[in-house]
Amino acid sequence: MLTPTDDPRDDVLDGRPESASQRADRNWADILQELRVLQTGTQILTGFLLALAFQPAFVELDGPQRTGYLVLVGLSALTAILALAPVALHRAVFHRGVKPIVVRFGHRALIAALIAVATLLTGVVAFVFDVVIGPEAAVVAVVVLAVVILVLWVVGPALLRRAGGEIRAGGQNRSVDEKGRG
Repeated sequence: MLTPTDDPRDDVLDGRPESASQRADRNWADILQELRVLQTGTQILTGFLLALAFQPAFVELDGPQRTGYLVLVGLSALTAILALAPVALHRAVFHRGVKPIVVRFGHRALIAALIAVATLLTGVVAFVFDVVIGPEAAVVAVVVLAVVILVLWVVGPALLRRAGGEIRAGGQNRSVDEKGRG
């Protein structure tokens, strides 16, 4: 098992003079903030989905639409569970000295929750477009939304990571304090 000082990825050269414990605390706080944002969006989508079943027009859904709806409700629950898993783990191992492990788990759970949210968002949009306009419009909406998600959530961050790596490799990664602006 790796300890914070054994993990070569733990000592990121980002210009912050902090211990492994301080870094774990900072990273955990970042993860919690991201989980709060994700959980709020998931709760709104879940509320929307649950309210649909009690609308008069719900009885007009055909079999595949009802199945799709139930898949979306299940996916919404799974997303909430994924987003809450790091908090549950933290509670279970509180004061056990394993925060770096909790941070790594939280990171992985957050990535899984983001994938589930992306799937849930595209599914909800497909469902609404299918019910309101038809299946062809649903396909177009899903493709457009999937491209936007891929560009903003995958391609853009990958480009930024690469640019950040090039800056660090060139020795230009000085902290804000070192540049005199902080």
